[in-house]
Amino acid sequence: MTKMYFTEEHNLFRDSLRNFLKKEVVPHVDEWEETGTIDPSIWKKFGDMGFFGIHYPEAYGGTDLDIFYTVILQEELQRVNSGGFAASVWAHVYLSMTHLNAEGTEEIKQKYLVPSISGDKLGCLCISEPSGGSDVAGMRTTAVREGDHYIINGSKTFITNGVYSDYLVVTAKTSPELGNKGISIFVIDRDTPGISATKLNKLGWRASDTAELAFDCVKVPVSNLLGKENLGFSYIMQHFAIERLVMGVNAHARAEYALEYTLQYMSERTAFGKELNKFQALRHRYVDMYADMELCKAYNYAVASRLDRGEYVVKEASISKLKSTKMADYVINECLQFLGGYGYMEDYPLARMLRDSRLGPIGGGTSEILKEILSKMVIDKKEYKQAT
Repeated sequence: MTKMYFTEEHNLFRDSLRNFLKKEVVPHVDEWEETGTIDPSIWKKFGDMGFFGIHYPEAYGGTDLDIFYTVILQEELQRVNSGGFAASVWAHVYLSMTHLNAEGTEEIKQKYLVPSISGDKLGCLCISEPSGGSDVAGMRTTAVREGDHYIINGSKTFITNGVYSDYLVVTAKTSPELGNKGISIFVIDRDTPGISATKLNKLGWRASDTAELAFDCVKVPVSNLLGKENLGFSYIMQHFAIERLVMGVNAHARAEYALEYTLQYMSERTAFGKELNKFQALRHRYVDMYADMELCKAYNYAVASRLDRGEYVVKEASISKLKSTKMADYVINECLQFLGGYGYMEDYPLARMLRDSRLGPIGGGTSEILKEILSKMVIDKKEYKQAT
């Protein structure tokens, strides 16, 4: 299967990335998990290696490579075993930067996208709100135009990179009376007066800074509008494909890593005079989990290939996230059980992996929300179209 999607160049990139992460990230992960703060110098190192720009045009410092380089980046980040660190990377690269690239003017791209690719600026995407969560259309944050500025008031929550990012990509209603057809998107500098952030205390993803943000009469230039006014919901739906596919890939990758670790443990651990991997009950349970992971991985690769060809795959990406995150939760829970008491110890990787994985069916649209979106598409035949 891998030969269908990955060339020798892909494999060399994977080796280079894995070595980089082993040298520059893995030795610091436990400290970052403990403190809840990632050393910001790592972002410049990522930028210098070109890892932030693999998905973006050469004109802005990227390398404009195919989507399977993105797949490799996500898969290798999961092997670091810090969901928070991985989330900080992909929230920057595939949430905030996606909007800058797709909807930003040339001025915005030069000011924000170029330094984002180089690792000199870190971004976050602000959609979810305390009152709405996954209900994008129900957002209450407003942006009222006054001359050559918009005045933004409201709040956002569960925002990855929400405390330490250099800029924020923020959704707000410019025409509240139009419901989801009245949403717009803005890029805002972190030091703009009126922005405050409160760091949230999470079960997992401990290394990343997740914030609740307040916007109190924040004055934003009209030139910081991303795309066209009131088309924000269409942009969000369009880009949800890459976000949800990334989360699906993350899920199959962390499940695969958990299975690899568990199999190694089973080969070394003995009970009643033989290795755990010789007990039929455990062998068969393991194979069931491995099969589930492989099915999700094959599906995710197929969806990635279609997205790379420019197809509109919001439905397929939503299925990817829905099924892969459920699979990963099950697999990692079972792998922890295979380790017995050691699985419950923080000195072993499964405890952190279990906490981190639990966010999969919640973040980026809960499984319940995804099922309703898919119900509308599959049962009600509703069509979501690309923004123009």
